Amino acid sequence: MSASKVLFGFHAVGVRLKTAPASIVEIYFEPTRRDARMRQFLERAKEANVRLIESDGLRLAKLAGSHGHQGVAARVQAVEQIHSLDTLLEDLEAASTAPLLLVLDGITDPHNLGACLRVADGAGAHAVIAPKDHAAGINATVAKVASGAAETMPYFMVTNLARTLGELKERSIWITGTSDDASQTLYQVDLRGPTALVLGAEGQGMRQLTRKTCDQLVSIPMRGAVESLNVSVASGVCLYEALRQRG
Repeated sequence: MSASKVLFGFHAVGVRLKTAPASIVEIYFEPTRRDARMRQFLERAKEANVRLIESDGLRLAKLAGSHGHQGVAARVQAVEQIHSLDTLLEDLEAASTAPLLLVLDGITDPHNLGACLRVADGAGAHAVIAPKDHAAGINATVAKVASGAAETMPYFMVTNLARTLGELKERSIWITGTSDDASQTLYQVDLRGPTALVLGAEGQGMRQLTRKTCDQLVSIPMRGAVESLNVSVASGVCLYEALRQRG
């Protein structure tokens, strides 16, 4: 049996309960919370024959590593996902589907990563890609912020991001990077074909080698006083523009 991990919060545990209930070892819940949301959640868990354990808030916080557990945490086994980016791209090619990928360069904050996974899932992106040495990994905080998307959105951490982008280009995937100083805006480019959208950390942007690897650079128009957007917000703007163009 593979090693277990902890999910917490109604969204993260609820998505696992919906998509892979057999992978849940046990659910811990705070019995003093008796509102409708908790009652409905427990009914779903009982219907799935998941083991339920009453736990106080202190134990839940220790288990989750956070006080934002909402009275719910679960110990789960890993579920089988697509193991490689190549496999995913081959499956999309076989289905004649134009890939839509989100590439994150230098995003180390788990809250930002979780929010990016959530928006990528919402916009129908096929995967999120990040470098191993300059990125946050999936942990309980990421899963909580992602509201279940950490369970459904393929997240590939690659050894060499520039090399991976080069391999995507060999598959005719157009690499579009975001930069404040780009000469064209997001709304002036065609995102209907195979596309990888590359975003860097807020303030720092993409690393220089990543920037050089991009086929084109675009900016997000800023009309107010602030100079940049949080990376998850920027990801949402870019991905949903691609979704809009794709109809």
